[in-house]
Amino acid sequence: MTDSIASLRHKITSAKDLQSVVRSMKTIASSSIGQYEKAVHSLDDYYQTVQLGLVACLSANTQSAELVRPLAIVNRSQKNVSGVGVIVFGSDQGLVGQFNEAMVEFVVESLAKLPGEKTVWAVGERVQSRLLDTALKTEDSFALPGSIHTITALVGNILIELEAKREQGVIDQVFLFHHRPESDSIYRPVCQQLLPLDDAWQRNLEGIHWPTNNLAEVMPNQDQTRRAFVREYLFVSLFRACAESLASENASRLAAMQRAEKNIDELQENLNQTFHRLRQSDIDEELFDVLSGFNALN
Repeated sequence: MTDSIASLRHKITSAKDLQSVVRSMKTIASSSIGQYEKAVHSLDDYYQTVQLGLVACLSANTQSAELVRPLAIVNRSQKNVSGVGVIVFGSDQGLVGQFNEAMVEFVVESLAKLPGEKTVWAVGERVQSRLLDTALKTEDSFALPGSIHTITALVGNILIELEAKREQGVIDQVFLFHHRPESDSIYRPVCQQLLPLDDAWQRNLEGIHWPTNNLAEVMPNQDQTRRAFVREYLFVSLFRACAESLASENASRLAAMQRAEKNIDELQENLNQTFHRLRQSDIDEELFDVLSGFNALN
């Protein structure tokens, strides 16, 4: 009986320690969600500004193809390259539920509908390990940023890698896969075509309404201005995808910690009830032994 009580005491202490760790992780996840969501909201206005700049460039150039063809990073359809580059954002750490599994399942299902050879880059070790279990051709993974301040360096490295593969003629199209925060379901996987900036992309831009009645004028050098806006478009698209993925990851971790905290509370309640029951049983036995001895003496 004493061994059982000692074992229960150890389990209760361990549960309290684990509960403290879970609460700390909840606090970290909550604070991280805030900074990444703030970054996403800040990017919305900047993204809209970049799009308006591209609209102005399109309006200033009647031959819309010139927006695309002079840029080495944008379009090489004349090379007949059919390769597809894929950037997949996941997580480096665990305790995120089905975050990586859901993303890999979505990637495999989506890429099955696309023709051509696929080359996949993972952002995050956890999602990389799960992609290796699929039939997709995977390259070296990128390290996931630990804070909002290191996303810029990651985006630069991704763009350099994509440009190198496009120069080699390995890929022509580029797709982004990441989770986007949702209020009703925590997050959902989404896909975005990053490259090429083709006719469909330009038609979508042309559908954006210019906010004023004043005509836009691109100056001083139209070609340099177009190139700058395209670079910013690619940069902000990748930056926003990364920030949304990190916000979703921490939301998933927060939900997992909330479930863990609930399970720990239930476990503690059961352990405490069992502990008190055993203690009472032990006390009852001791009292019975005392009464039996007293009766024997009388």
